[in-house]
Amino acid sequence: MHSTVDLSRVEFAPATGLLASVWLLVAIPLASAAVLLLLGRRADKWGHWLGVASVAASFVLGLAMFFQLRGLDNKSVELSMWDFIAVGDLKVDFGLLYDPLAAVFVLLITGVGSLIHLYATGYMAHDPGRRRFFGYFNLFVAAMLVLVLGNNYVMLYLGWEGVGLASYLLISFWYLKPSAATAGKKAFLMNRVGDAGFAIAIFMMFALLGTTQYDEVFNGVGAVGQSAILAMGLLLLLGACGKSGQFPLQAWLPDAMEGPTPVSALIHAATMVTAGVYLIARSNPIFSANSTLQLVVVSVGALTLLIGCVIGAAKDDIKRVLAWSTVSQIGYMFVGVGLGGAAYALAIVHLLAHGFFKANMFLGAGSVMHAMNDQVDIRRFGGLSKHMKITWLTFGTGWLAILGLFPFSGFFSKEPIIVAAFTGEGWQPWVFGTATLLGAGLTAFYMTRLFVLTFHGPARWTEDVKHPHESPPVMTIPLILLALGSIASGYLIATTVPGWLESTLGPNEQGHSVLSHGVLTFLATAVTVGGAVLAWALFRNGTALTEQPAGPLVTAARRNLYTDAFNEAVFEKPGIFLTRALVWLDNRGIDGLVNGLAAGVGGGSGRLRRLQTGFVRSYAVSILTGSLLIVAAFLATQMGWLA
Repeated sequence: MHSTVDLSRVEFAPATGLLASVWLLVAIPLASAAVLLLLGRRADKWGHWLGVASVAASFVLGLAMFFQLRGLDNKSVELSMWDFIAVGDLKVDFGLLYDPLAAVFVLLITGVGSLIHLYATGYMAHDPGRRRFFGYFNLFVAAMLVLVLGNNYVMLYLGWEGVGLASYLLISFWYLKPSAATAGKKAFLMNRVGDAGFAIAIFMMFALLGTTQYDEVFNGVGAVGQSAILAMGLLLLLGACGKSGQFPLQAWLPDAMEGPTPVSALIHAATMVTAGVYLIARSNPIFSANSTLQLVVVSVGALTLLIGCVIGAAKDDIKRVLAWSTVSQIGYMFVGVGLGGAAYALAIVHLLAHGFFKANMFLGAGSVMHAMNDQVDIRRFGGLSKHMKITWLTFGTGWLAILGLFPFSGFFSKEPIIVAAFTGEGWQPWVFGTATLLGAGLTAFYMTRLFVLTFHGPARWTEDVKHPHESPPVMTIPLILLALGSIASGYLIATTVPGWLESTLGPNEQGHSVLSHGVLTFLATAVTVGGAVLAWALFRNGTALTEQPAGPLVTAARRNLYTDAFNEAVFEKPGIFLTRALVWLDNRGIDGLVNGLAAGVGGGSGRLRRLQTGFVRSYAVSILTGSLLIVAAFLATQMGWLA
């Protein structure tokens, strides 16, 4: 792990030329979302094409800005638009930052996002809510662009919460399905846990440094004590774990599969789950300033990548297998950003490559579901390579890419992280390096199982599936383009992005590995091929069509390693009990006291009111009785009876 950071490199210049219009990157999809959601059914016929065009326009604009940024000496430009918050000593600028890190995320979000939008026009063709779906889709992209383009942590948080809102709307898009409504609520609530940590970290920045601007925070973090840096970093990490589905907040991510398949592709490949990696990479001066903090990040990543692999190997739902693979691959990225130094850039390289091959496979899964009457059980597939050759070939490139075999993109993105994990001294490189190697073997096993059971072996279709067919061109063209990216993007990204990000993430310095690069490449390839061959041997002829009794590890994996049961026992049930107890206390205690007092006053008033009869003789008797009592008391006092 690297703990040194050059804070003097943080320097931004004002935006000029085309870069002065960086706000259009956000405004175009946001305006499209507003049109689609406000016009209602009047936009049903053409709304989906507006959604596609808006994201494509942002991609073209982002590409032009990328090339302009390359020509500048200072590759970090800032656009201050207006004062967002000005309360006392708190000054927050509504501004945007376009630098190398933001630029690559913009291209990923809008580029891959455009292809997913195009695919969705075919996938959602017969859905009556398609126009509303594209409105939410555009809102999601706009929020993600605010997240990566904001020039301070409050702006980042604004986009962060916008992504959370849009993800809830998309995951629960088919809200009439109880499972979809529950999944959306689960994602929203679990993300709130991480968001609370992120918000407290921002409060700490203002309390300790008096600012939330990136440059001022990064240049001032050196004057903050190590304990404060550790606390601030752990809170940021909690937020990152929530958005990126890392342990212990990973349970919502597989359930997000209840949304339409394009949502799964957008969330898992190009946008939401990458937000946590972006947050840590953007905050690299904070994380690099404390070695304990880096160790925690690497540990979370290593544990999560193994959890994702183990659970993914036991799932039979095609989308949930891919979801757990996302959890695992984001774990690799967390290992990278946790290692620091050159590994920051390596994590971003893997993030970009992952955007291509994971979007490719998710959309390929949607194509399979389209042909199989929306079935998702891979035990009921088989033999589809003969009927869906484009989907088979494109999905196959994604499969080989995630395995990390040469010359596919994963080889150039995942293998360097494995090498970096073996860098350092003491026990850490052996533990974390072994975890990444084991993860590579397990990834090869469960992804090969998925590929073989879906496309090869005997057909195991249900009776309602007669003639599986290839998807229409509007769906296969994005698959082909993403497949080409799965092949070619790795080398291009790995040879250009680390140098491009150096001004933002620091010098691209490689540490000393405990094993040579050649040995680690051989080991990574060997365990990958071994895992793939084992899965091919076990599943080439299909598998049981129903769930069979299994050992404790497989049973635990089928139940998500009991993480849901743990959350239910430790957090959900005590929370429900506490809520019910507070409701009872409020009803019987606080409300009981108030209502009892009111009843007492009301009852006493009612009894006193009975004395007011309206009869003069009653009042005369009362006056006489009172007078006699007063006279009697006076005489008794005079005679000493009351002395």
